[in-house]
Amino acid sequence: MKNELAPLPTLRLDKWLWFARLAKTRSLAARLCSEGCVAIGTRDAAKPHHAVKIGDIVVVELPHERRRLIVRALGQRRGSAAEARLLYDEPTPPVRHEARAAGWTSLFAEDGAVVES
Repeated sequence: MKNELAPLPTLRLDKWLWFARLAKTRSLAARLCSEGCVAIGTRDAAKPHHAVKIGDIVVVELPHERRRLIVRALGQRRGSAAEARLLYDEPTPPVRHEARAAGWTSLFAEDGAVVES
């Protein structure tokens, strides 16, 4: 009889980003992944369906900052902001981006609207 360990629990990256309140909607979380704004560990441009597990390092490029987070819990629903903060540790403060070049299009802009600096 083999002594097999149970697989670690995982959650889709887009759901975790949404549960952690890093994206307003799950579709926006999936779009962040698809556009290459999210990395897990050393893996650049993680896809929305990528499995996240406790202990993973997730780097998220948001419009005005880059956040480096350590996954501490997976969550089961999108709860309050206080509940969302329990899903991750942020060992360093967010890194603010320098002013974006004029004409930069944010993923958070409505229908591809251009964001002026």
